[in-house]
Amino acid sequence: MGAAKYIKQAFQNEWKGVKDANYDYASMMRQRGLEYRNDESAIKRIERPTNLTSARSVGYKAKQGIFVVRVRVRKGTGLHHRPKNKRRPKRQGQAKLSRRISTQGMSEQKASKRFENAEALGSYKVAEDGQWHYFEVIMADRDAPTIQSDKNLAYLAHNQQGRAERGKTFAGRSNKENNKKNMRKHRAKVALDHHFG
Repeated sequence: MGAAKYIKQAFQNEWKGVKDANYDYASMMRQRGLEYRNDESAIKRIERPTNLTSARSVGYKAKQGIFVVRVRVRKGTGLHHRPKNKRRPKRQGQAKLSRRISTQGMSEQKASKRFENAEALGSYKVAEDGQWHYFEVIMADRDAPTIQSDKNLAYLAHNQQGRAERGKTFAGRSNKENNKKNMRKHRAKVALDHHFG
């Protein structure tokens, strides 16, 4: 079994909370979450990825011009304003509400906004606690000579600004597809209500 498979298996054990003769994976995950939570900055550039296999799968390369950012995103559905009148309680719009963008998509947009000279290639989750999700976002400096000379990354120098905001990453594409599905369902329901109403 190669090193990548060992790394992947170790992270899977951490998420599952496995305890074996060698390691208590649950405590390792808990300790990492505490370290991240005690860090004051919500967006922090780090030296190397925590989960190397996940980082490589979304475009990480150990070369100049590519760096990793850890981003903290809150849990929950955010703030929703309650209508003041003319609603039945079940139509108040307070329960089962969700945003049109996932927390992973939010993390990529936060990193992209902080590092304006770089583009988000992708992201993956590294930890969570009761209040926060923690993601690592792989960023590439589109103006770096090493990026422009790389045949797989040279496209970043041409019309790729704001990839995270335009839904060009994996998380962004997922958000767009889910929003399209939800809109189709909503329109079908409205048409039925109007027809039989």
